[in-house]
Amino acid sequence: MKSLTILRHAKSGWDAAVERDFDRPINARGARGAELIGQYAKRQAWPIDRIVASPAVRVAETLAIFQPAAGLDRIEPHWDRRIYLASAATLIDVLRDTGGDAEHLLISGHNPGLEDLILMLVPEAPDDAQRALVEEKFPTCALARMDLDIAEWSDLDVNQARLAALIRPRDLDPALAPAMDDD
Repeated sequence: MKSLTILRHAKSGWDAAVERDFDRPINARGARGAELIGQYAKRQAWPIDRIVASPAVRVAETLAIFQPAAGLDRIEPHWDRRIYLASAATLIDVLRDTGGDAEHLLISGHNPGLEDLILMLVPEAPDDAQRALVEEKFPTCALARMDLDIAEWSDLDVNQARLAALIRPRDLDPALAPAMDDD
């Protein structure tokens, strides 16, 4: 049994003067969301063996806040450029390639790929309220935890996961709701 935790980058600063989308930083609300989500993850005491992440500035900044808050600052992320704006199919390839011997993997990146990844991995079920929330939107700094009945990451395929948890910054602080749902 493996577990996969998916963390979307925190709310980014659209008003930042950057030449490339890749270089866009998070804003103050995003930093607060990353800290809250990290603290939540720490309270859950979910094990994480490996982190694979997009090297985009907003993901790196999210992890720089999330990891210490979650008690995961001892883990050096594996930065994988393929994650930047990747499709769900590409993200599955990344997980197959980089999962290695990790039992508990965390991936951090961008939408729509992460949202689509969850929807590809978790089969549709009429009574799955958490999956229905993901279908609506996987907002910035949202965290999803899935259980996978696979022996190796190379065995990862569609419809193999069970969504064990879904938490959004607004679930922890309603004041973050209006500005946390976009990029």
